[in-house]
Amino acid sequence: MTEEPSPRVAPEKSDAIWTVPNALSVLRLALIPVFIWLLMVEESAGWAFVVLFVSGLTDWLDGKLARWLGQSSKLGALLDPAADRLYVIVIPICFGLREFVPWWLIAVIVGRDVLLFATAPLLASRGVRALPTLYVGKAATFALMSSFPWLLAGQIDGLVGTITYPFGWAFLLWGVGLYVWTLVLYWIQTIDVIRRMPSVRA
Repeated sequence: MTEEPSPRVAPEKSDAIWTVPNALSVLRLALIPVFIWLLMVEESAGWAFVVLFVSGLTDWLDGKLARWLGQSSKLGALLDPAADRLYVIVIPICFGLREFVPWWLIAVIVGRDVLLFATAPLLASRGVRALPTLYVGKAATFALMSSFPWLLAGQIDGLVGTITYPFGWAFLLWGVGLYVWTLVLYWIQTIDVIRRMPSVRA
C-alpha cells in the first residue's frame, strides 16, 4: 500500500533584516525618487525607462533569490508589496502630469487601491489581518508594471517609440481591467468574512 503524500508546508519566514532580497527591495524603493526626478525634472524618458527596467529586474530577482537562498523574511513580505503599491500609484500620477495617459484612467488605478485599503478595518474587526493573495491580482500587478516601461519607451522619438507605444497601452488596459476585477473579488471575500465571523471585542 502506497503512502499518501504529505501536504506541503510553506517555509516559515525569518526575522532576518540584512538579506539580499531585502536589499533589492530597498533599492527599488530608493529608485522611486530617482525616477520622479528623471521624468519630471530632467524630462528624460530614456533614463526614466532605464530606472523602471532596473526596478522591474530587481522585483523579479528578490522573489527568486528569496527562494533560492532560503532568505524569505517577514520584512521582505512587507517591503516587496509596499514597493509594488508605491510604483503603481507614483508612476501613473507622473504619467498623468506629463500627459502620457488620461487622468480618468489614473483615477481608476489609484481609486482601486483606496477602496481596497478600506477593507482593512473591516477585516480587522473580525480578527483577520489580510485576505489570501489572488493569482489574478498578481497578474494585474504584472500587467500594470509591464505597461509602464512600454509606455515610457513609447515617448522616445523614432522607431522604438512607434513599436512600443501600442504594447504599453495593451498591457495597461489589460492590467486595469484585472485590477478592477480583483477589487470586486476582494470585496466579495471581505463581505463573506464579515457575515461568517463574529466581531472581535477589545
